[in-house]
Amino acid sequence: MESVQQGFAFLLKGGPVMWPLFACAIISVAVMIERYFALRKAAADDQALLALVRRHLTEGRMDEALDLCEQAPGPIAAMMASGIRNRHLSADAIERAMEELAMQETPALYKRLGVLDTIITLAPLLGLLGTITGMIRAFHVVASVSGLNAPTAITGGVAEALIATACGLTIAIVTLPGYNYLTERVKEIISQMEIAATQLLNILANLQGA
Repeated sequence: MESVQQGFAFLLKGGPVMWPLFACAIISVAVMIERYFALRKAAADDQALLALVRRHLTEGRMDEALDLCEQAPGPIAAMMASGIRNRHLSADAIERAMEELAMQETPALYKRLGVLDTIITLAPLLGLLGTITGMIRAFHVVASVSGLNAPTAITGGVAEALIATACGLTIAIVTLPGYNYLTERVKEIISQMEIAATQLLNILANLQGA
């Protein structure tokens, strides 16, 4: 506990800009954790679900297949439910219905990823701001009459500049891989939605042609 307090006190030497940097760090970690679990839930085992739906549809249990999709979590299940719900329409109409629902679900997948993108850009800029204010402080001490007699004040300004810069870069470096990973997960889910939609359309087309 004492080491944590000492570390926090050391970081506070970075100046007032450290407070928004602390906020960026907390928000970044919170968003990455929340998005990880949200996308993990959204990326359900769609192939297992599709296999069950296929069996229900081929055996004529349309309501059971629809209930299965409505009860399953994630955008893939919701999109398949939309397709089954509109199974009496033409193939083009079913595809449009699923595309409409996919368009509604996609923004939820990208939710709050823009916050991470902003922090990746903002944190180094805040660190740079801390660098500038720290150097201004150091040069101000040098310019004063007693500047040469106060070396600790000069080095304190330089330390403020370096701490703020290091903290801003660290936040951006840690956030960037998390942001890229989550973005790739969203792209994978969207790709899975497209594949599941095509597979469901083929199943319904075969049933209509039978």
